[in-house]
Amino acid sequence: MSNRVTVTEVKQIIDVDSTIVDANLEVFIIAANLLTTRCSTLGGLTDATQLKEIERWLSAHFIAIRDVRVASEKASVMSQSFQYKVDLNLNQTQYGQQALLLDTSGTLASLQSQAKGAAGGVASFKAFGPVSDQEVTDSV
Repeated sequence: MSNRVTVTEVKQIIDVDSTIVDANLEVFIIAANLLTTRCSTLGGLTDATQLKEIERWLSAHFIAIRDVRVASEKASVMSQSFQYKVDLNLNQTQYGQQALLLDTSGTLASLQSQAKGAAGGVASFKAFGPVSDQEVTDSV
């Protein structure tokens, strides 16, 4: 199936680094198209406008993973922070979260749940010994 959105339409909702050529953005749209088509076939979504918006926001999600968004910058102390959420799958970016919201069939949420289930067990971390410089100083 052909893409529902164009690079120009995706750029309406996400700023793209000027060094990234439009042709290179097509790969993100193709990935979004594949997932959107699954929403259509598995989830039964038929509204063309809704499918187009899901594809647009998914495209932006994949771009944001590749090119992390700047959340804030400071000039006086040269500091920069990025929009990044420690999470997985579509919850990692605001664009992926929006795509989940737009998919009223729940197909993306279901695919995300399957991906999380396939990841395996829960990881936990324990510290042995001092975990801060202060504890090293206190124990000497």
